[in-house]
Formats: sequence, C-alpha cells, structure tokens
Amino acid sequence: MNAPPRFDRIDALRGVAIVWMALFHFGFDLNHFGMLSPKQNFYADPFWTQQRTVIVSLFLFTAGMSQAVAHEAGQGWPRFWRRWAQIAACAVLVSAGSALMFPNSWISFGILHGIALMLIGARLAAPLRGWLWPLGLVLIALPQWLQHPVFDTRWTNWVGLVTRKPVSEDYAPLLPWLGVMLWGLAVGQWLLAWRRDALAGSVPKAAQGLARLGRWSLSFYMLHQPVLIGGLLAWRWWAG
Repeated sequence: MNAPPRFDRIDALRGVAIVWMALFHFGFDLNHFGMLSPKQNFYADPFWTQQRTVIVSLFLFTAGMSQAVAHEAGQGWPRFWRRWAQIAACAVLVSAGSALMFPNSWISFGILHGIALMLIGARLAAPLRGWLWPLGLVLIALPQWLQHPVFDTRWTNWVGLVTRKPVSEDYAPLLPWLGVMLWGLAVGQWLLAWRRDALAGSVPKAAQGLARLGRWSLSFYMLHQPVLIGGLLAWRWWAG
C-alpha cells in the first residue's frame, strides 16, 4: 500500500498550526510596514518568540505523526521522495523570495528546509519505535550541552549547535527540532497501536475546515505571505 490513509484529527491539528502561523505572520507584516503601534519586537519579545516556538512545534509534531501513518501503511520510498522533492523545491523558493525582501537576513535554513531534512531522519528512525522517546529527548537537549563556533556559519548552522542564533527571518535547525518530530512519530505509532480510535475518529463539524486546510498545508504556506504582503501593500497604496 503506497498511499497512506488520511486522519482528519491529525490534519485538523495541522490546520490549527497553519491558522496560528498566518495570524502570526499577519502581525509580523503589519509591524514590518509600520502599521502596528506601538512597534513590536518579533525577534526578542517572549510574547512573539514563544508563539513561534509553539507553532513550529505543532508543525513538526504533526509531521512526525503523519510519518507514523505513512510507515504503518507501507509507503514506498518513491512516493516519499516525490513529496520530499515538493518540500525541498518550496524551501529553495522561500530562500530566493526572502533574499529579495530581506537581503541581510534571508532564510538559508528555515522551517521548510528543516522539515525536508528531518523527514528523512524520521523515516529512517521509524523502526526504532520505543527508542524514539529517549532519542528525541537527547536531540532536544543536545544544543543546550554542546555548541561550537564551527556551526555558526550559514553553511553549518543547519545542524543547530550554534553559539549564537544566526541573523535570519526564519531558522529551524536539525537540532533540537528533529527531536520534536521524533516525539510526534513516537506518539503516532503508540496511538496507532493502542488507541487507534483517537486518531481515526471524526472531527466536529466546526473543525472540518481546519482538517481540509491541514491537507493543503504546503500550498497554504507558500501562498499566504505573498497574499498578505500584497494585500497590505495594496491597502497602503489605496490609503495614500
């Protein structure tokens, strides 16, 4: 079986992350164009940085759960690589677009770059099953124990063992975030084995829109910022 089944509850949870991300980015865009008062610091204010942490965690956790479903369904490598290529291509487009808008802080390894690399790691780690919990914990904690200046360049900071956070509009390195995806994988495997109904059950009618949105997460991710930025620029032009 090559095509894994859809689980509306996983899709709905991913939909929550997508909506939250869009609201976060809308606030960022308003701030960037001077439309928020007082001006916000999205790079240091805990109100914003903690939201980003939760949003990224939700994305990676649900990606891990989806990998559990795909692994159980026997998804073949050819299908995996086709989806992976779409994500990797979108990551390249994000880098190019951010370089035009933020030449001094363009995205060299953001969330899509991270997901592309982490999906390979999760796919290879799926057979470990019960070992995923301690492995995820080690990967999450490792950047707190080990840092080195060799990882501070744009060519090496994707590992995550940096001594300082790079100047970038988005940064989602392998460590610690692979650990979050592995925990999502572990939870997905456990639920499929012991509480399958918790994943396979239907979602309330009010959440069906979130589930549909969650199935098109990559398309939404790629389109939402151009639409938001274009809309704000049009509004600013119209308002004079």
